[in-house]
Amino acid sequence: MSAVATLPATRGKLTSDAALAPLVWFKSGGSAQWLFEPKDIEDLQNFLRDIDPELPVWPLGLGSNLIIRDGGIQGVVIRLGKAFAGIEVDGMTLSCGAGAPGISAASKARDHGIAGMEFLRGIPGTIGGAVRMNAGAYGREVCDILVSADVVLRNGDLITIPLSDMGYSYRHSALPEGSIVVGATMRGEKGDPEIIGAEMKRIADEREASQPLRSKTGGSTFKNPDGKKAWQLVDEAGCRGLQMGQAQVSEKHCNFLLNLGGATSADIEALGEEVRRRVKAHSGVELHWEIQRVGNEI
Repeated sequence: MSAVATLPATRGKLTSDAALAPLVWFKSGGSAQWLFEPKDIEDLQNFLRDIDPELPVWPLGLGSNLIIRDGGIQGVVIRLGKAFAGIEVDGMTLSCGAGAPGISAASKARDHGIAGMEFLRGIPGTIGGAVRMNAGAYGREVCDILVSADVVLRNGDLITIPLSDMGYSYRHSALPEGSIVVGATMRGEKGDPEIIGAEMKRIADEREASQPLRSKTGGSTFKNPDGKKAWQLVDEAGCRGLQMGQAQVSEKHCNFLLNLGGATSADIEALGEEVRRRVKAHSGVELHWEIQRVGNEI
């Protein structure tokens, strides 16, 4: 009997030994034992309820802020597709599917004159990922606009978690292990679509000018330590342009790592660890990864 035959029937798409490198920004890393793309929330609930409770599950968004190690991921990677990308508006509130890109939510808010969500234009992943990690940019974070998150637990139960129970801190939430964010309710305030649009353009232009957006990168690599900028610490430690194999610290923005073409995930992670070592030696500051590193080494 094949491994897939031991998993429950689904209405979505289930793929064994699925290559993950094409699905992540770095374009590196191994395969998933299984990749599940559920048809809807009910399909996801049934799947999680019926599989072995010991089988690891892991959600994948747009693949930014992520290193998938070269040995791949054991268990099930769950990718929420277009069925989870809807956005509905009610007054100053957005109800977003977890698969909706941050830029789509920002644009919808602008079109309906909802201010306070412009920063989502600067977040490269999905709403689900942003909610999970309390993503932020340009002075605001998800915790500033979130009302509640809809989450499917590892046992298949669908619950709504209010902001007060999210356990948010800087780039962190206290969501239960193995849970999958499937939607979020966010609230802004009344604003002028032209002013909102101008702020979104400013954010987009600033990102384009300062970040290597057209390269194979994972986004911002290290969290900013209290009162300091990670990129500045990396620069001062002499790491701008530092290269290991085909992995390089961006010369345009020192808090971005690049895959120059043939880098393995091990190259990229090793470069990040070398940067952390040099920053600690130079300034005494210990940088912490913002990029998530998952899976097995070879």
